[in-house]
Amino acid sequence: MKLDSDDFELFGLPRRFAQDRAQLDARWKALQGEVHPDRFTAQGAAAQRVAMQWAVRVNEAYARLKDPLARAAYLCELQGAPVRAESNTAMPADFLMQQMAWREALDEADGAAAVEALNDDLLQRRRALLGELQGTLDLREDWPAAAQQVRALMFIERFALDLDRRLEALGQ
Repeated sequence: MKLDSDDFELFGLPRRFAQDRAQLDARWKALQGEVHPDRFTAQGAAAQRVAMQWAVRVNEAYARLKDPLARAAYLCELQGAPVRAESNTAMPADFLMQQMAWREALDEADGAAAVEALNDDLLQRRRALLGELQGTLDLREDWPAAAQQVRALMFIERFALDLDRRLEALGQ
């Protein structure tokens, strides 16, 4: 393993959005077995510290690769099209209209059933966007468009949290 490897190289995986979760999990377990600090007790404290750094690096890479949104953002970044969600909020007009419609629907929701219906709609849109994102990343390799899709999915993730909070407030 090389310290300057990207997450995909570190895990021996192709640099693409679509990943086999079982393969990713198996590779994480194997890498953890290689770098676990307990394997280096006989080699002293310095070797254990280095092993701990590697274990942290492997865990951080695993967390990024197993999360579809984080993986997509990472791929964009690797290809020179960082998402920059905090400074770039540009979205297509139709998605902005959808955001406003969702917000209005949440404001007008008069009970748990209405919020749950909105959540179902949101989850369906999330699945569709993830499918589109896979094509944008793996087939078309359109990194700027993928970064925009990631920003849209980030909004959906945040809005899903708002829906969860509303359901909790309603006692659901």
